[in-house]
Amino acid sequence: MGIKDDAVEVRAQGWRTLAALHGLIEGELERSLQAESKLSVVEYTVLDALSRQDGWHMRMQQLARATALSASATTRLVNRLEDRGLLTRILCADDRRGIYTELTVNGVALLEEARPVHDATLERALAEARDVPELAALVHALPGLHAAV
Repeated sequence: MGIKDDAVEVRAQGWRTLAALHGLIEGELERSLQAESKLSVVEYTVLDALSRQDGWHMRMQQLARATALSASATTRLVNRLEDRGLLTRILCADDRRGIYTELTVNGVALLEEARPVHDATLERALAEARDVPELAALVHALPGLHAAV
């Protein structure tokens, strides 16, 4: 194996480690959020993303990016959350083609209920991952990634 092959293998191993950590965390979050708040991880992500916006609304394209979903999957997700009364859609006043998605009072309340569950589960999953030799270095690097942004 040459130097170029080694670099590719290092990146591939890094990706596999990241995917393993993501899978572990997402699985724990999915179980906890469903059990405690009847939310999936991606539903929580939408509510959380909307709550962090000034005015608590986003365009559908922004939500698609925040959730890493396609436009059609985002629309289906927004439909489900709207049917549950957690968010609503409003037309953009200056662009008739634009549609904003906005949290409702019920959406804010459910997010406030779910956030401590999410945060505690995330902390627990990261603590468990620190004890897995293959994941420990990545978990320890996470705080530095936030500082670098």
